[in-house]
Amino acid sequence: MDARRGVFADFTQATAVLTRIPIGEAVPEPGSIAAGAWSFPLVGAGVGGIAALVLVLAEIIGLGSIPAALLAVLAGIAITGALHEDGLADTADGFGGGKDRAQKLAIMRDSRLGTYGACALAASFMLRWSALASLGDPGPSAIALMAAHASARASLPAFLLFVPPARSDGLSAGAGRPPPSIAIAAALLGVLVLFLSFGARGALICFLLLCAAGAGMGWLSTREIGGQTGDVAGALEQVNENVILLAAAVLLKT
Repeated sequence: MDARRGVFADFTQATAVLTRIPIGEAVPEPGSIAAGAWSFPLVGAGVGGIAALVLVLAEIIGLGSIPAALLAVLAGIAITGALHEDGLADTADGFGGGKDRAQKLAIMRDSRLGTYGACALAASFMLRWSALASLGDPGPSAIALMAAHASARASLPAFLLFVPPARSDGLSAGAGRPPPSIAIAAALLGVLVLFLSFGARGALICFLLLCAAGAGMGWLSTREIGGQTGDVAGALEQVNENVILLAAAVLLKT
């Protein structure tokens, strides 16, 4: 983390980038996003905490686990402005519909939603909803939400570090590549959240799953477009979130 900026400035900047909460700099300085990327899992924990609160309140008023899980997923989408969902849809459309690198990148910048993107969004939404609903009890569901949102973002700095940008412009290129110390700090925070949520064995399982997801997305995006973009990073967050919620549906029931 950059001591000259301060940890609070890093956190507010990351919050402004990853959510719709109106704090942080409206126009980030070059490299400031990468410098504050260590706090991505903290922002994720906050998003997960708000979603968990919605779920618990829905259960308290008697809605039941299925509507409560739906409202929790919708709360997370609302707080982030569907930022990561948009990245998932654009990535699916580009990778699935483009014939070459240039066409794939052009499709990813097109705001229109295609068939591949719609299918990816539907699958992501249904998996998260069903995984949460399967837990039933609001306690484990709240834990799963916070763990998923925090750890899903904890791996993003490492991904941005190791996979070069596919473009010279755009959000990812403007964010900069986080230094190794920033990526390590974010990863450690993510591991800590996983350990507190699932214990040592569960944390190890989830960590390995996240590593596999990051490596797979890095290989795929490098093959398809020669690197990563902000959309690809958003798609990875969605993959990570799904992976952890599905793992939680198993780990928190045993």
